[in-house]
Amino acid sequence: MKKRPMTLAEKILATKLNRPYVEPGELVEISVDLTLANDITGPLAIKVFEKTGINKVFDPKKIVLVMDHFTPNKDIKSAEQVRVCREFARKYGILHYYEGGRCGIEHALLPEIGLVGPGDIVIGADSHTCTYGALGAFATGVGSTDLAGAWITGKTWFKVPETIKFIYYGKPKPWITGKDLILYTIGDIGVDGALYKAMEFTGEAIKNLSMAERFTMSNMAIEAGGKVGLIEPDKKNLSYIKNRLKREALILKADKKAKYADIKEYDVSKLDLVVALPHLPSNVRFVKELPQKIYIDQVVIGSCTNGRLEDLAIAAKILKGRKVNPNVRCIIIPATPNVYYEAIKKDYLRIFIEAGAIVSPPTCGPCLGGHMGILAKGERAVATTNRNFIGRMGHPESEVYLAGPAVAAASAVLGYIAIPEELGLKEED
Repeated sequence: MKKRPMTLAEKILATKLNRPYVEPGELVEISVDLTLANDITGPLAIKVFEKTGINKVFDPKKIVLVMDHFTPNKDIKSAEQVRVCREFARKYGILHYYEGGRCGIEHALLPEIGLVGPGDIVIGADSHTCTYGALGAFATGVGSTDLAGAWITGKTWFKVPETIKFIYYGKPKPWITGKDLILYTIGDIGVDGALYKAMEFTGEAIKNLSMAERFTMSNMAIEAGGKVGLIEPDKKNLSYIKNRLKREALILKADKKAKYADIKEYDVSKLDLVVALPHLPSNVRFVKELPQKIYIDQVVIGSCTNGRLEDLAIAAKILKGRKVNPNVRCIIIPATPNVYYEAIKKDYLRIFIEAGAIVSPPTCGPCLGGHMGILAKGERAVATTNRNFIGRMGHPESEVYLAGPAVAAASAVLGYIAIPEELGLKEED
């Protein structure tokens, strides 16, 4: 079989299948390098697994269970969910079980502790598993039944996706981060604009993004319907995994003549800070162009999208010496124990507490309306999370506005959706 030019998604799948190429639309069965579940999706997969009567998993080192959604346990039901996962891990010798003080938000934790690397095939019973595409991994969410099947066979199946190439160029304005880039992109193509397609993020502006910002972009590929959100490994990527990944990485790049379903280009120098209004991540507006002040009741800075140290650094820069508006609850959630620890060392937590913010242990809590920040009827929140569907963070008549950490922190101080310039801050650094 003769090789042909391939996109990054096609290249990863073909290489892992030991084939010269794969075709978009083709169904392939492929071995997985890592599987993931949490305290909500894990028990469902465990129930399916145990019904089969199989008495061993395919590889206890390639299963990860992260108790991050409703933990620390918010009620009896959530405690029972965690117990099911804990007992499964003990029974089958699952090496990577994370709970309590070892536990962080799964999609921040796994890259941080070196469980995911370039070229990996990763499936997780959580839609934001696509986060690891920032490392150059083919990572995607699956249902709990498919996950249970992979626990038995070590394999899963995909339809090879077509790829849309997104090229970003130019130098961003102050305070603009990867969150603004991906929200603007989703606003442009819509929540189904990349349905079951690979999103390949490229261009000079992507190369200049930090790994934290890249994780944010790949994380929200699913908000455009994407199967995966991929970024080619480069020097920043390799530097990130250098002292984390304990095995050889598979470094792959798209071919220059690869065929794409579409190519989109964006000049990031023309972008301003954005916010996604209810009730879709695609309902994006520039904050400075909002027709009126939108007053808020809550701010959440955290999640698998924006709970990394760089996100907290931006929030700390804005909140330092200022106070959270008395009409606002500001909840800040470091994504992992390490992020929490580093934030202590850098004095961010003191800044947050002195400003009147609430600092939470790592949890997904408020993002999915679980705990640690539920909205009442009529309340509005600015959140650095990834979804703002009806009822996502609480009451179905509440509202969630998605933004990056700069807008979230400025809004916490002023009490309405705002940008740092309204506080007299002109430059990010």
